[in-house]
Amino acid sequence: MSLDTKERYSKEFYTEELYGLLPAIYRQRDAARGEPLKALITVLAEQGGAVEDNIRELYDDWFIETCAEWTVPYIGDLLGVRGLREIDADTPFTRRALVANTLRYRRRKGTAAVLEQLAFDASGWRAGAVEFFQQLQATQYLNHIRGRALRTPDLRHSDALELIGSAFDGAARSVDMRRIASGRGRYNIANVGLFLWRLQSLRLLRAQLHQAGDPQRFHIHPLAIDAALFNSPQTESDLQENTGEHHVPVAVRRRPLYRELEQRRRALVQGTEPQYLYFDNRADARAAQVFELYLDGEAVPPERLMVCELSTWRTPADSRNYERRNADGTTTAVAMPISAAVDPVLGRVTLAPAQAGRQPRLTYSYGFPGDLGGGPYDRQASIDAAFAAADWQIGVSGELPALGAEVVNTLGEAVSAWNSQPDGTVGIIAVMDSSNYEETLSGAARIRIGAGSRLLIVAGDWPQRPAADAPPGTLIRRRGEVDADNRRPWLRGDIEVEGSAAPGSPTPGGLLLNGLSIEGDLSVREGHLGELSLLHSTAVPQLSQLRVDAGNNRLRIDLQRSICGQISIAADIDALHITDSIVQAAVAVDAARTPVTICSSTLLGDIDVLQLNASDTVFTEPVNVARRQQGCVRYSVLPSASLTPRRFRCQPDLALAEATVADSAQVRARLRPTFTSTRYGNAAYAQLADGCTAEIKTGAEDGAEMGVYHFLQQPQRLDNLRAAIDGYLRFGLEAGVSFEN
Repeated sequence: MSLDTKERYSKEFYTEELYGLLPAIYRQRDAARGEPLKALITVLAEQGGAVEDNIRELYDDWFIETCAEWTVPYIGDLLGVRGLREIDADTPFTRRALVANTLRYRRRKGTAAVLEQLAFDASGWRAGAVEFFQQLQATQYLNHIRGRALRTPDLRHSDALELIGSAFDGAARSVDMRRIASGRGRYNIANVGLFLWRLQSLRLLRAQLHQAGDPQRFHIHPLAIDAALFNSPQTESDLQENTGEHHVPVAVRRRPLYRELEQRRRALVQGTEPQYLYFDNRADARAAQVFELYLDGEAVPPERLMVCELSTWRTPADSRNYERRNADGTTTAVAMPISAAVDPVLGRVTLAPAQAGRQPRLTYSYGFPGDLGGGPYDRQASIDAAFAAADWQIGVSGELPALGAEVVNTLGEAVSAWNSQPDGTVGIIAVMDSSNYEETLSGAARIRIGAGSRLLIVAGDWPQRPAADAPPGTLIRRRGEVDADNRRPWLRGDIEVEGSAAPGSPTPGGLLLNGLSIEGDLSVREGHLGELSLLHSTAVPQLSQLRVDAGNNRLRIDLQRSICGQISIAADIDALHITDSIVQAAVAVDAARTPVTICSSTLLGDIDVLQLNASDTVFTEPVNVARRQQGCVRYSVLPSASLTPRRFRCQPDLALAEATVADSAQVRARLRPTFTSTRYGNAAYAQLADGCTAEIKTGAEDGAEMGVYHFLQQPQRLDNLRAAIDGYLRFGLEAGVSFEN
């Protein structure tokens, strides 16, 4: 029984219980009049149930594990946890662990392992602590030799040389007298460094690879660009375990993976136990493998993979020889089969000659700042409740066999089946894997939305449930629900949608896209469409655009947590809403006849709109608003020459009001937003750079950063960390915080 069903059942039971307390004569007279008294009792029962639920929740609020989020600071206050800044409820972060682990921190205070765990619990970012006094060059005391503190690095140790400058740098340095709290100094006796990894590692299951011309060569990224794979962070086994590379969401290096696979092959040849760190494929493994290759649906064992540099697309041999030492001292050459070579830095795969023609898929992780755009993260909360009772549903999969009207292999077949449904249908097309779909849904194959109809095209699977008429443990896919996570289908081709409702119809239909990545134009053809929503989706910048033709005067376009290329609206539509999204093009929004609302977004390009309401937004290029008597731009950054309605606490206007005329040019240059990367496909896409000015990084209405990653609440999380860290340092030490990505 679902939670909603239980709540409905309890309310009905409570109503009947109260109603049954009335004398029978009143119930009989009430029934004769259509039960108005019972309707009143239902309202009273609903309020009584709310009070009862609140009393039940008060018991849960006694415990940090079960309490509501708003009660966490109050429990923390009882333990003396101070300085907790409020975090927005929509942020994927909680302060619960910081309060729950307080006593454990205090028992071990002063150790690097506690500082790492404290930083993780206070900020939600993986953290590593480095005691810089241990890396100082110094004349050593003979009774306390520090073997790692060598004045000159060992140039033969290439693995250590790769880590120089990172959080795992072990090279000794001369003393640095600058304060670490300023972000400039590091290597000194009193300094402890906290390194934070802000990027998330998103796990993609069995993704189809992009062929690079030759049938044995493949790019991992669907755009055929070089993109590094990320580590899937492993959890420390104990509070005293120090953070290593395998614990953090960082781009993986070739050398540790190569070394582990080579050791495994040698161990298998020699009959000894292999080491398991990045490639633990045992049944009881504590963590997922860094990546897993499948050929024609069959998993390739890690010992059959090579990790190497593939800038020249080298093809691996079908086998590799290793020596086995026999008991009599002789050696025997043993050939270990090789199926493929993987370059995790460039994101490339080449198949061995014997595997040519087989279709590879890869389970791997990639980096991104947050849950944004088409991605394999959990998007269940974004599914409209109206689709829970959908009239029609079909699955699309490039891996599963076709099952008639249940599952088809192409989007074109699914759209064709949808177009034959009557007006008023609520339907779902579930794209059930991470395949590349090279199809053009335009012309006769376009999506048609009838009057009162709503269609959801979502990246997700049907949930698996136990089968009633099958052996125990058997799972089957159940229709009627969608698990919106773990998939990122890539649609390569143009998509057209047409609203076929009559021009004056008060109930035009709607199309919602959720979790998709589109490499092509998304066009609304002339007609009468009422709704177009891009939720957690990507229309690849520079390669895609969103266009709206004439008509569609009641159309409302919503972009939420999405990435989009140019938005070009020629029609006089009802509204365009952009929330927590990125729009990038030379002209990001061309909607001279459309009122636009933008919240917490980043727009990389010119803006030309009819009317504008904007808040907490980063505009990198001039904004031109035709109707400036209406609307407002609040807590945003935009070029001063922009033509907008009235502005409230915007930059650089706020700083220019306090600057002299001579300093105005310098102020404008300083307050221009800078980014780690503006290239789509980069792990830190549209992330504000570390050197970006504080007026932008903390300039939103609630003190968070302006722009698309406002929802991450990063300044508040960083303040919580800084407020907590001093109480756990040893006397005389000072901590500094720096971001690794």
